[in-house]
Amino acid sequence: MERKTSERLHRINYLMAETDALYHSAALQLGISDSAMLVLYTVYDYGEGCLLSNVYHLSGASKQTVNSAVRKLEREDILYLKPDGRGKRIYLTQKGKRYTEQTAGRLYATECNALATWTDAEIDAYLFLMEKYAQSLREQIAKDAHV
Repeated sequence: MERKTSERLHRINYLMAETDALYHSAALQLGISDSAMLVLYTVYDYGEGCLLSNVYHLSGASKQTVNSAVRKLEREDILYLKPDGRGKRIYLTQKGKRYTEQTAGRLYATECNALATWTDAEIDAYLFLMEKYAQSLREQIAKDAHV
C-alpha cells in the first residue's frame, strides 16, 4: 500500500476511534451505558413509538446488544415494548421520558451545539464524504471474499 494512503487510513481510523471514545465519555458522564444510550438516543431522535428494528439499523449495534439494553431499560421502568404487526415499538414511561431528556436529550443538544460551529457547506461536505467513504467501503468489502 502506498505510504500516503496508509497514513491517511491511519488518520481516518484514529478519528473514527476518537469519535467513538467521545461518545463513550459522554455516556459515562451522563451515568448511562453505551448500549442504553444507543437505544434511548434512537428513540429520542426518531420519536417515541419507533420500531425496535429501527434501533438495530440506525444504531449500528448488534441485535443482541440492543435487546440486552432494552430488557435492562424495561426492568428499570424506562421503556416498554408494544407489538405492532411483525415488529415491536418502543415507548417511554413517564420516568423514561425524564431520564431520556437528561441523557440522550443532553447528548443530542451537545451535538447540535457542536454542529452550530460549522457552516452549512462544511456540514454538507462532511456528509457527502462520509457517505462516499461508506459506499466505497461497502463495495470493496462485497468484492473481497476474504473480508
